[in-house]
Formats: sequence, structure tokens, C-alpha cells
Amino acid sequence: MGTKRQPGPEGINKGLRLKCVNRQQMILRAVDVEKLIEADHAARAIWELVGRLDLSGFTAEIESVEGEAGRPAYDPRLLISLWIYAYSEGVSSAREVGRRCEYHPAYQWLTGCEGVNHHSLSDFRVEHQAALDELFAQVLGVLSAEGPITLERVMHDGTKVKALASGKSFRREPTLREHLEQARERVREMGDPRQEEVSARQAKAQERAARERVERLERALDEVQKGQVAEPRRKRRKEPRVSETEPEARFMKQSGGGYAPCHNLQISTDAAHALIVGVSVTPSANDEGQLPPALEEVKRNLGRLPQQVVVDAGFTTKETILAMAERQVELIGPRMEASERSRPRRGIDPAFAHAAFVYDATRDTYLCPAGHELTHQGTRRHQAGVLYHAYQAAASECWGCAYRPQCCRGAGTRHILRSENVPVVAAFVEKMRTAAAQAIYRLRAAVAEFPHAWLKAKIGLRQFRVRGLKKARCEALWACLAYNLAQWVRLRWRVHPAAAPA
Repeated sequence: MGTKRQPGPEGINKGLRLKCVNRQQMILRAVDVEKLIEADHAARAIWELVGRLDLSGFTAEIESVEGEAGRPAYDPRLLISLWIYAYSEGVSSAREVGRRCEYHPAYQWLTGCEGVNHHSLSDFRVEHQAALDELFAQVLGVLSAEGPITLERVMHDGTKVKALASGKSFRREPTLREHLEQARERVREMGDPRQEEVSARQAKAQERAARERVERLERALDEVQKGQVAEPRRKRRKEPRVSETEPEARFMKQSGGGYAPCHNLQISTDAAHALIVGVSVTPSANDEGQLPPALEEVKRNLGRLPQQVVVDAGFTTKETILAMAERQVELIGPRMEASERSRPRRGIDPAFAHAAFVYDATRDTYLCPAGHELTHQGTRRHQAGVLYHAYQAAASECWGCAYRPQCCRGAGTRHILRSENVPVVAAFVEKMRTAAAQAIYRLRAAVAEFPHAWLKAKIGLRQFRVRGLKKARCEALWACLAYNLAQWVRLRWRVHPAAAPA
């Protein structure tokens, strides 16, 4: 850095001498890599915890070995630590992670001031799904052994995360068939020598991209043929449309209004310290029926089911209540009233509707407005969790009644149905009327919705950067790993003496 003189004020001969910035120079700098970050930096905690895990699922596919030609592979511990730290900082782009490895102190400490290719980072994020599931389970095992996870109470909730697919990529079946044939023709032309010469690496990449496009279009065509409608009901046309770039994406309602292609991210959170114990990504636009598979995911991760699970109204169905009772998991959710079936019937006067009949519980009979008795004829179940009791009047009374034209329809006698919850559902309804159950339910939002808010606000997981349910689930697992490790650092991690400054 040189100096230069500035002319002084009028009447003063002496000028100012200032240091100027010289950016046109090369410097040689000694770097102590170990001192790039503080002793209590989060990157050290991530590196330490990942080092305690079994990473054989990631190393099994590495073909680079000592004594043979070829470039050495990146250490899975390094790539895992990089992605977890990157997501914890809200960085989800492989190119941006690669750039930060060149100048950011935390990334330089993790890599030892070596660069990491962004292609390797991008491929590693989505190519080891089974190993990533095992990694997530191992982290939960460590947290469970140290105490933060108890599974005494789990809060479950879902949220919509935008898919990478654009709304303009949705096509009807004729267009999908046309594009599929064009893609197949493109694949057939890959080996044509008349095509422009390219490098072997470029040719391989182009062929892979063409084959992947064919696979996506074939899946999209399958979704259309299955009748999987991707559009909201109010916008459905005669022919359903499916995205040709991401067939699993579905139009879902957004919290701010409107619809967009999304995936449904389901997260189970242990209530003791708000740690995520289960992650899944589904194409379902609503949460109905998502709780049983979510609990199976928790069981795969930790080897047991939670004792109690708390959900909101979207999950609380009679089918779910029966499924939780079968698994011996206590369910806490919004209060449900007993089912009633009283739909108006065509051709019947409103004065003789279902509500006009008086039920006598002691005799288990109904009394019609004309004073005739309808006796119990049997019980049948039309849907899970509900019993329907059939009552019918005697033919002699119905045929001789002056009100028959207003009360009966057709040649038969008058009959009505009384719905009743099965004992398991009835017990749930009664339980949710108690003050204790309502007090537990009021705790749900603070625990269940916090991880979703953290993932969207801090990590920026408002839209997936990868296509397809499998890859989206991998990205969701990376984000949830970053969340769990941030909580572990806050709750349990202590600075290792070797990392403390001298």
C-alpha cells in the first residue's frame, strides 16, 4: 500500500499524506487453517458428529483404491459436512457451495483450503438415498442416546413446498405422446456420425440427458393414464394435465392464495426438544391418510413408535383414529362430534324429514310424526369408524297412513338410518372433550410448526432445487439434518479441548 499527497487548504502549503489501496499486486500469505474459525464454530461441531457415524453406505460405491490409476474420491465425511453446514447457512446451490470453498473461512476449514467440484457436490446430494436415510437414523440414534429424544409425545404436521417444475410444463396426453416420440427419436440419433462432433464427455452427458427426458415423459404418461389429476378441482378440464419435467408434482393451494406445483413435506417432531424424528415427501395435496406412514418412518428411524402423537384437523379422520388404536399410539387432535346422516331425500315433505322422527334410546326405536313406530332392523358399516343402524316402519301402518304421500317414496315403507361412531372413535370424541386433552392440543402449534418455519425462513426451503419425489426427499433430509444438528449444537455440544486456542 503506497502513499500520496493531497493538496492542503488554501493558504496552507502542507498537503495530506494518505495510504492508498493498491489492488494491482500479488501477495504471498501464510494461512493457519486450524485458526480460520473459532473453537466453538458450528462447522467444528458438524465435523465432529459426522466423524462419529458409520459412513460405509457412502463409501461402498467408491471405486478409487490405492495402487490403481485414477483420481482419488472425495471423502464422504467432507461432502456430508459441507452440505449440512451449507444448508444450515441457507445455501442450497452446489455451485455456490463450490464458490464458497474458495474464500469462506468455514468452508476452507472443512476442505483444508482445497476446492470441491460443484458437479461432485450436486451428484452426492441425491445419489445416495439409502445411505442418507441411514445417516439420518444414526444422527437420531446419537440424539436419543444423549437424551434429547424421548418419543413420549410427537407433533406431526405437513407443509407445501414448491416443486421445481413450472406450471407451463403441464401437458395433456396427446402432447405428452408427441413429445415422448420426439425424445425417443433424439435418443436413437445419438450415435449418428453425421451429427456435430463433440467430446466423449459431452456426448455422454447429452445421451444421459436425453434418456432422462424419455424416462420423465414415460412417467408423465403413466400418471395421466392412471387419472392422477394435477390441477385444482375448480380448474380441472376434461383431460388431465401432468408436468413433463416433474410428473409427481401436483397443483396445491398456497398459504398466501392461489395454486402452484408443489410437494407435501411431512415432518414428525419430538416434543421434548423440538427435534425432527421423521421426514417424508408425498404428492398428496391434503394431509388425510398421511399419519400412519409417517409413524412407520419414525419407527424405522428409532426402532419404536411414539407413545402419543398430536395432529391438526387435516389428519384427524376416523380411519386415522382406528389406525392409531391398532398401533397402540394415543392420538390427540381436534374434537370430532358423532356422525349424523340426515340428507334430504327427494319426494319427501320437509315435515317428514329425518329430524322430525324422535329417537327413543331406551327402546331403540323411532317415532314418526304420525305416531307410528319404526323398529330396529339391523346394523351395517358403510365407512370406517361409523355404524349405521337401520329402522323401518311396519307395512300395515305405512300403507294405511294418511300421510304416506308426503312421507314415503315409491312402493316401500318408510325407513331411516341412525349413524353411530364405533367404540374406538366414540372414546376419542369423549377424550377430546376433556380439559387435559385440550391443553395438550394447544401445545401443538408451537412445536409442530416451528421446524417448518425454521426450514423455510432460515434455510430457505420454500422451493426444492431438484426434480422428483425421491430427490426432493433427499433434499428435505439434508435440510432436516442441518436443523437437527443446529439443535444438537445448542443443547449438547461442548467445545473440544483440542480445538480451543492456545
